[in-house]
Amino acid sequence: MTSFSPSQLLHKAQNVIQNETDALFSIKEQLDADNLEQITKMILDCPGHILVAGAGTSRAVAVRFAHLLACCGTPALPINAADALHGGAGAIKKDDVIFVISKGGRSREINNFVEIAKGRGATIIAQTEKPDSPLGQMSDAIYHIVTPSEADPYGMIATGTSLLNALAGDVLCTLLLDIRGYSKEEFGVTHPEGAVGVRLEEGK
Repeated sequence: MTSFSPSQLLHKAQNVIQNETDALFSIKEQLDADNLEQITKMILDCPGHILVAGAGTSRAVAVRFAHLLACCGTPALPINAADALHGGAGAIKKDDVIFVISKGGRSREINNFVEIAKGRGATIIAQTEKPDSPLGQMSDAIYHIVTPSEADPYGMIATGTSLLNALAGDVLCTLLLDIRGYSKEEFGVTHPEGAVGVRLEEGK
């Protein structure tokens, strides 16, 4: 175990914040207008549900993304890819879009799940750093998001990566919210409880 002085701890903490902030700003230069149009159109035109999947840290980001999509007026649910391989994939229909978050695009359970979903006629969108990965090659569209290596400890533990991928999802959620013209009043119908529900009620 390594000991650090209070000032060293503060310096290291500030470096973490700086590295992750720099990573978040990098997404501005990664976005592509045609790609955003393609992906938002695929989601808008989906007659079924947007089913969002990921493994490990990406699953946590996927659950968050699915929830925020629903909050912004897009019918979306998280789906557990590992559980889907034990029968849950029967819920997938050809009207659905499967949105998969996978940094390297090589997770076996994710790719097995996507293969089944494609076989059932679903459309696949992959948010990944590796368009040429097995996942990328199976996908109908790629949301290409790359995290600078210094944002993650050892370039592997997905601290900065999870934030950057969450931000990439926030971009889509907000664009879809604006395109749909989804109003605060419509949101209030599906969020009547909690502090948000109280604020919406008081604002009437």
